[in-house]
Amino acid sequence: MSGVDEMIRRINELYHKSQAEGLTAEEKEEQAGLRSAYVANVRNNLRGQLDNISILEKDGTITNLGERHGKSAR
Repeated sequence: MSGVDEMIRRINELYHKSQAEGLTAEEKEEQAGLRSAYVANVRNNLRGQLDNISILEKDGTITNLGERHGKSAR
């Protein structure tokens, strides 16, 4: 099982426990940290995909959006 799969499993486990019986302060901290890490991972994956998109312009040139927008903004 990958790290992301394990992270999702634990997030879901904590969610179900919070609905059933509540979480301790430590578990709430862990849940917040895991959610934050998961969202950061999703954003990085999406940015990686968007950085690799190229657009064929009407004049026939190809514009790489990652070079044009993404990589320079970081």
